[in-house]
Amino acid sequence: MVALYGIHTCDTCRKARQWLDRAGIDYRWVDVRADGVDRARLRAWYETLGPDALLNKRSKTWRDFDGQQRQAAEREPVAVLGEYPTLIKRPILETSTTTLAGFSADRYAAVFAGAD
Repeated sequence: MVALYGIHTCDTCRKARQWLDRAGIDYRWVDVRADGVDRARLRAWYETLGPDALLNKRSKTWRDFDGQQRQAAEREPVAVLGEYPTLIKRPILETSTTTLAGFSADRYAAVFAGAD
């Protein structure tokens, strides 16, 4: 099963969804703001991707954080990402064998080039 996690209004998420649609790949869409993400999944992403790939320090949410909030996000990213899902670098693509943060047509093509 392929799942794509993001925010409905995110342009990068729209590009990823369009790419998957054009490629004829069935996927489940999860809006992290509307639907949320459970802590176990956030922790798995964190362990797989690491903090630099998962924590979106270019987001408006990050820019709006004060120093204490930023320190908390760096100390306990899973808890903060659960509370502020807009800090998740998006989209997150999950397949049975791969987890990717962000969108790149080349990376998606490589993931789906083999049977997944």
